[in-house]
Amino acid sequence: MSETFKPGPNAVEIVQRENCFRGFYRLDRVHLRHELFGGGMSRQIDRELFVRHDAVCVLPYDPQHDCVVLIEQFRVGALGKATSPWLLELVAGLIDTDEQPEEVAHREAQEEAGLQLGALWPITQYFPSPGGSDELVHLFLARCDSAGAGGVHGLAEEGEDIRVHVWPLEDALQAVRDGRINNAASIIALQWLALNRAEVRGLWV
Repeated sequence: MSETFKPGPNAVEIVQRENCFRGFYRLDRVHLRHELFGGGMSRQIDRELFVRHDAVCVLPYDPQHDCVVLIEQFRVGALGKATSPWLLELVAGLIDTDEQPEEVAHREAQEEAGLQLGALWPITQYFPSPGGSDELVHLFLARCDSAGAGGVHGLAEEGEDIRVHVWPLEDALQAVRDGRINNAASIIALQWLALNRAEVRGLWV
């Protein structure tokens, strides 16, 4: 029998928070104490926090043809750590205004893939790296018509050079298995779709 889950501590005392860098992103140093599982408070600990806008990632899915639309673009974070720094990914963007996540999903699909999205299906929200970043990702599945999708897209003023691919869902899942798709949002969304394909197609076809 599994152990019954019990809520953990919740008290946090921020002793000091200082800004170390401010550019497109921000880096803060946070000095804090937090409640311990065994009771009482921790000693003061210092943590650098990468402060980012929250993000929206969306997997466009054509239920009629059982295929997905993926994008491919250069990612500096993968340079030197992957076979190629051009990654296969989801359509994605940052929430850097007062837009709602759903609005960002529709806007980014148009800018990055030339797609008009239909209904959005919320998959989950998650923290990709909460040990050092406060970014929260809003993850969606989106209904789309993949006919005519393809080409190169993106905003020139943002230095975007984005190639669009239409893949059968089974091919995309195989790319997850063999490591060609190697970023968290894409893996999570594709695995979710694999688990929920029948329900999604039942409602969208």
